[in-house]
Order: sequence, then C-alpha cells, then structure tokens
Amino acid sequence: MSRASIPDEQRLIAALDIPSGAEARDLVRELGDSVSFYKVGLELFTAADGFAVVDWLSGQGKQVFVDLKFFDVPATVARAVKQLQVRNITFATVHGNDAIMRAAAEASGDVGILAVTVLTSLDSADMRDLGFDCDIAALVRSRASRALALGCAGVVASGQEAAVLRNTLGERGVIVTPGIRPGQHDDDQKRTVTPTQALRDGADYLVVGRPIRDADSPKAAADEIQAEIRSALAP
Repeated sequence: MSRASIPDEQRLIAALDIPSGAEARDLVRELGDSVSFYKVGLELFTAADGFAVVDWLSGQGKQVFVDLKFFDVPATVARAVKQLQVRNITFATVHGNDAIMRAAAEASGDVGILAVTVLTSLDSADMRDLGFDCDIAALVRSRASRALALGCAGVVASGQEAAVLRNTLGERGVIVTPGIRPGQHDDDQKRTVTPTQALRDGADYLVVGRPIRDADSPKAAADEIQAEIRSALAP
C-alpha cells in the first residue's frame, strides 16, 4: 500500500474503547460520516459481542481494525488470526517475537497484520522495569524491520518514532500511530504527539480514542481532527 493511495478521510481511526456494543453503535451513529475507520480493542471485544460489533461496522460500510495484540504459542496465534478472515477486517495486531509475527502473517489471508512495537503508555523507565535496557527508538526500529521481513503489513508505533521508522523503512509498510493528542492531556499515555506531527513524520493512520469519545461533541472533535489531517497533508 502506497502512502499516497490512502484517502485523507480514512487516516483517522476512531478507537471504540467502550464497554458495550450498544454504546459503541451509538457513538458510531453520532459520528456519522465524520469517521469511516474504527478500532475494536480488548474492552469492547470481551464485552461478549466483539464479532457482532465488527460485523455491524462492516455492514455500515466502515473499515475495521481489530486490536487484540495476539501473544501466544505461534500455532495458537495462527489459528486465532484465521478466525478474523472473511469478516472484512482491514488490520489486526500481534505482539511477540519473530515466530509469532511470522505465524500471524502466514495465516492472515485478507487481514493486514500489524506488529506492536512499544506501547505508547511505556517510557524508558517502564521498559527497564520490563527488563529491556535499551533505547526505545532502536528497539522500535529493529522490531519494525523484522516485522516487514516476516510478512507483516506494518507496525503500530508512537508518533515519536514515526520519523525514525519512515527513514528506516522508506515507503515500505504501514505505520499506525496511537497516543494521538490534539492538545493538552492528563492520562496514561506518555509518548504522545499531535496529528500534524505524526503525519508529517511519516505515520499513515492515526488512532484517536479519548479526545473523540470524551469530547462534549464527539462529532465536532472528529471533524476538527479530520481538518487537521487535511491541512497536514496538503501540498
């Protein structure tokens, strides 16, 4: 997939980090044509109707990103990924070593596999606590290069590493960036960037949750982000 081939309006992925299918559907209806791409993560998927929401979104003409971060025995991951096929799912995430990424990519069919690099809620101190005494940018660069070599469609990475990744990968691979914050924030995301910075540094898609979900007017918030995306990508 070429960066230029992605329509501007599809670059915003609204995260449905919501505890029930009914609330998710209400938000999607409220957002209307302001958002055409949605992320379904662990919270919503484990609310007992994850696939029902995925199928409903597809029926509404929306693109779907299933963010379950598969991490298990490679054969188990492969079987789980196969369950996502033929459901009109654009992306799904894996979070593991080379064997896990390869198994997911080989079983992906029509689903684009995204390898998680380093969660945007983690900083250098957190990584040391996990036993990774290394530079985050170097780790992200290494994981991304290996993910593409193993057949993944791209990676999930903080916008703070987008420029390093794009310089390393060139035009290969999709960079999906969570932790997008249009303005000031006070939450658990530590490595955040604005939509403009992420896109200009090389991100292809922006995952936005709380700034839309918790806004006084979610639709207005989404429209503002879409306007910023268009401005950032204007020639």
